[in-house]
Amino acid sequence: MTAVRVLRAAGRAAAPWKNGGGVTRQIAAGPEGAGTQDFDWRVSLADVHEDGPFSAFPGTERLLTVVDGAGMDLDAGGRHLRAERYAPCPFPGDVPTGGRLLGGPVVNLNVMHRRGAVAATVTVVRGGPAVTAAPDATVLVVALDGPAEAAGVRLARYDAVLCPAPRAAVRSDGCVAVVTLRRTG
Repeated sequence: MTAVRVLRAAGRAAAPWKNGGGVTRQIAAGPEGAGTQDFDWRVSLADVHEDGPFSAFPGTERLLTVVDGAGMDLDAGGRHLRAERYAPCPFPGDVPTGGRLLGGPVVNLNVMHRRGAVAATVTVVRGGPAVTAAPDATVLVVALDGPAEAAGVRLARYDAVLCPAPRAAVRSDGCVAVVTLRRTG
């Protein structure tokens, strides 16, 4: 990837979940155009309206970050996890997982990456000035709660930019999620 891609929130279609508990809006996936079964990595925002099971994604790792709302309790394969606002919560994507809302609906930033193909990290930062990542990484910056600028692009809430790591300078009046993706296989 050599160019910066601007990914505006207004252009994302909402896809309802099979269980009716919410909707998801895909921000980006790799390779570009990959669907829910053949991605190496996938980043989306999910509106969660009620308690319920998560979809299983064999061979993946997940990083769930609550970006709006009180949070969720997760049971990921018998392991209890608390997903709180702006604190990335990792768990395997292929174990039976259920979520219980702590105080009403939430919006989650969901990062999934294929084990053995891609490594991913999520960091939530306020302010700036820059992102440090390996030169061969790809960085996705998502504005969470206020205007931001990333790679020279002005972002509104939930807008994102996808860019090579050396171009990922970030400034924000609020919080931004910095998703770093690096090929491992």
